[in-house]
Amino acid sequence: MTKPPADFMFDHEVETLSRKSLADIQLERLRWSLDQVYENVPHYRKKFDAVGLKPQDLKTLADLKNFPFTVKTDLRDNYPFAMFTMPHIKLRRLHASSGTTGKPTVVGYTKGDLDRWSDLMARSMAAAGARPGDVIHNAYGYGLFTGGLGAHQGAERLGAVVVPVSGGGTERQVMLLKDFGADILCSTPSYALSIAEVAQEMGVDIAALPVRRGIFGAEPWSEEMRAALDQQLGITSVDVYGLSEIMGPGVACECDTARTGLHGWEDHFLFEVIDPETLDPLPMGESGELVVTTLTKEAMPMIRYRTRDITRLTDEPCACGRTHVRILRVTGRDDDMMIIRGVNVYPSQIEAVLVSVDGIAPHYQIIRNRKGAMDAIAVEVELDPKVPPTEANLSAKAEQVRHQIKSIIGISCDVIAKRQGELPRSEGKAVRVIDKRG
Repeated sequence: MTKPPADFMFDHEVETLSRKSLADIQLERLRWSLDQVYENVPHYRKKFDAVGLKPQDLKTLADLKNFPFTVKTDLRDNYPFAMFTMPHIKLRRLHASSGTTGKPTVVGYTKGDLDRWSDLMARSMAAAGARPGDVIHNAYGYGLFTGGLGAHQGAERLGAVVVPVSGGGTERQVMLLKDFGADILCSTPSYALSIAEVAQEMGVDIAALPVRRGIFGAEPWSEEMRAALDQQLGITSVDVYGLSEIMGPGVACECDTARTGLHGWEDHFLFEVIDPETLDPLPMGESGELVVTTLTKEAMPMIRYRTRDITRLTDEPCACGRTHVRILRVTGRDDDMMIIRGVNVYPSQIEAVLVSVDGIAPHYQIIRNRKGAMDAIAVEVELDPKVPPTEANLSAKAEQVRHQIKSIIGISCDVIAKRQGELPRSEGKAVRVIDKRG
């Protein structure tokens, strides 16, 4: 089958807009979003009134900093439908979080919202290297989680052939990747590694399969993890970003040209970075918490939603020609940060160390506990299958990892090396930290 040209889905008119043109679009759409929530959502009207602001007080994009933030607890406090701008019977779909820490967060979509989501996910997949006619193996979970259906509808909008496998049944995943000749694998990065591991156990050389791209998201992952994915699966791994409160996957995506940050689609979202302590906006290039405002969402607009994701923004030109701001790799979540003997530590930092240690598999868990009055961690790792699982090797690799963590991150911790398969495998979002502090 003849493939379309490389820029088939590159919307040059939209994706290469000047910074001024993007700002003009954002200002017009932001005013509309503020009007929608103020007129139709009592929660927002109350918050705006409390600080003496009305939508018409927004004269420039810079004025947005005066408006209050939205946080996840606002959605839970208004469960299930009070954050919507319209009765739920006028919607076309509902999604929700798992609700593991309380009531789930519920999000809704109009037909227009679903159409825009499909368009943006198709745009993202095209930026990542997917093309019409590609076979896209979708191993994101379906259901209330937005990942599976978001990737599915985007792939169909692109004109690709979707294999809706969902998560789990990893041996079957390997068989279908091989038998259907998939071009693109969509999953969490941790599950992609599990697929590669099971393929090896089945005697399948997954790196020799036609799969050429991996579109991975739903959890933070490091550049070291990217290198491991590229090598083990024989692919180009591309990061996609999204969250259900804003839309789902497709809020931003890397291009396969540069892979130097996720292009945030600024014609539909406005991105800020704030200091998570002072809540003050930070200038372009400084690291802080990502805040996103929706500009075209009808059912449930979000104003200044605090994602808790730690990152930086850049508006420097990209080699691919796109002008939309880039979200540099998310290094972790503000609420995932651990303070170990005065040092701020994110799971992704530990992951980066582990992936760089020869003879250690990219599977790990961090056990968070207390020693006296202070927090402490223990890191559980696995030996690579190529390393004989002798007691001597287990001890030596544990000591090597312990030394590397101390040397690179600057903290002391216990390290327990285990044999292959002794740590749990992820079929969706990986659970990296087990909190046993009580």
